[in-house]
Amino acid sequence: MDLRNWGQVDYLKTYTAMQIFTAERGETTPDTLWLAEHTPVFTQGLAGLAVHVLNSGDIPVMATNRGGQVTYHGPGQVMAYPLIDLKRAGYYVKEYVYKIEEAVIRTLAHLGVTGHRLAGAPGIYVRLDDPFAHTALVGPADPSDPFKGLGKISALGIKVSRHCTYHGLALNVAMDLSPFECINPCGHVGLRAVDLSTIGVQVSWSEAAHLLSQKLMALLAP
Repeated sequence: MDLRNWGQVDYLKTYTAMQIFTAERGETTPDTLWLAEHTPVFTQGLAGLAVHVLNSGDIPVMATNRGGQVTYHGPGQVMAYPLIDLKRAGYYVKEYVYKIEEAVIRTLAHLGVTGHRLAGAPGIYVRLDDPFAHTALVGPADPSDPFKGLGKISALGIKVSRHCTYHGLALNVAMDLSPFECINPCGHVGLRAVDLSTIGVQVSWSEAAHLLSQKLMALLAP
């Protein structure tokens, strides 16, 4: 799999490039993984509802064709965009989603953090009281608030066109988290976003991007 690091780049430029790449790729086009860091932007998925943007302020809100609701991208966050031909790779969309979530979980584990999946809420979460604890999530601590005691450290949203994926996932490393307070992250009222820095892990963007890319490329190999 080819790897390209765009560095810090405007979201629209990357979004447009992904669409062009996917539309023009053929049966022999190599799969690739793009890494990027974006200037501040809120992005809305196809199911996005305006009500979940509480106050965008000076940050632009961009409609996209990925799945999911609204999220925030900004400096200090690793964006990973796997551009994969699923038919050639030999696995289905559900398995693809599992693989990219697993890549985040393994990246966090390398840093001593335990990441968790939450049924019905794609992405990866950590326990706010002890993100280093290995105890599995059996179910929500409070059925009326499935996110109680949890923070979202990685969001994902994908698009599949002609068996080919684009968009991808975000891993929060060391960023200004205040814009997340201006939205209902991923459409969930009261959901708290966290980053590695907040939970006590000091790692550079470059190191986190490298770790995540290695896990993704290993798991997404045909």
